[in-house]
Amino acid sequence: MDAGLLIIGASYAGMQLAASVRAKGYAGRVVMVGEEIHAPYQRPPLSKGLLLGKNTPESLMIRSPAYFEENCIQLRLGQRATRINTSKKSVQLSDGSTMGYEWLALTTGARCRVLALKGADLQGVHSLRSLDDALAIDALAETVRHVCVVGAGFIGLEVASALVTRGLQVTVLETAQQVLGRAVSPELAGYLSALHQARGVAVRCGLSVQALLGNAQGRVNAVRLTNGEQIDCEAVVVGIGVIANDELAVDAGIDCENGILVDRLGCTSVPGVLAAGDCASFANPYAPDPMQSMRLESIQVANDLARAAASVVVGLHQPYDAVPWFWSDQYDTKLQIAGLSAPGDQRVLRGSLIEGRFSIFYLRGGHIVCAHSVNRPAEHLLARKLIASWCVATAAEISDVQFELKSLLERSKELASTAPKGALDLKPSIDV
Repeated sequence: MDAGLLIIGASYAGMQLAASVRAKGYAGRVVMVGEEIHAPYQRPPLSKGLLLGKNTPESLMIRSPAYFEENCIQLRLGQRATRINTSKKSVQLSDGSTMGYEWLALTTGARCRVLALKGADLQGVHSLRSLDDALAIDALAETVRHVCVVGAGFIGLEVASALVTRGLQVTVLETAQQVLGRAVSPELAGYLSALHQARGVAVRCGLSVQALLGNAQGRVNAVRLTNGEQIDCEAVVVGIGVIANDELAVDAGIDCENGILVDRLGCTSVPGVLAAGDCASFANPYAPDPMQSMRLESIQVANDLARAAASVVVGLHQPYDAVPWFWSDQYDTKLQIAGLSAPGDQRVLRGSLIEGRFSIFYLRGGHIVCAHSVNRPAEHLLARKLIASWCVATAAEISDVQFELKSLLERSKELASTAPKGALDLKPSIDV
């Protein structure tokens, strides 16, 4: 039987799209195809709570089995879409069957970038993307003492914090000169690096891996660096980024460029085909260049774009317009990011690095465009409102902890009400 809405990818975006169309009154048949055998589950806890024993696989499920039955959402798990025929509006699956559709949504996510070096296929070398990956690393942590983490991005640092908390010796290796690369400022990178080192993690930046070495049993036992140094270890976790799963779209003739190109409604270049989540690339109105398509690997962005795509299915057409935000838990430290920064932005510190409670605000043309907050959740929530309101502020105001940031919202309203029409119409926007 054909589907009214066929969703390829049992991801956050796929689950949100299915739930949203039902909530908006869509009565057509909804089918979700997932390559994994698991129903849609939460991914952020994989590198945090699950490795620390705070979460079980069962607790990660986004929806209960009863939800799918009650809302008539059919799951076809352990199945992979192998070909899309957009002219016939059909999708071929790995079991040989073909399913037609009225609407097709691609929520295929992304996959881990592979370490293309000798020894990357040795036993004991892992990446972390799926629940099965996390369970394998969790089991590994019970049997080894020293783990090398290759890559000091969010996943790498979160895994390092979890493993060292469990009593393992951890070495983090990063090619760039600071942790988290260009995602955060040097001040924040230095703070996080010191945080890990204080917990016993050896953080080594500016070093490249040449090869992974193994023993006679084919198990990794060392990492060789390009400077000739060799670091003994019993396991390696690789976290060097992800690649969009857009091959299906490319083969189907759907426009792609580092992901499936969509507008703020999740519409692709082919009518009737939508995309959302880590596989989708779109021009974000809060980006430094609001006309440049980009992928944002964020649960919030995936959910919000999926809601926009769902609105198309039911004929409402409500485009994505949310401020993007992200978070990372490392030890008892919570990093929250609102908005998108650029290298030329003015950085302003509010709070104390020494006390471990601060925010770094980014100003562009006098407007607040981004904020990186450490252990200041209320300030993060306020920053999202400030960015959405395109607030004007000075560095002196932001750095003064006695200054009420909330007052900037009122100022923004006053400026908007008194300015000539169009005078403050400077906020980045794109047409859909």
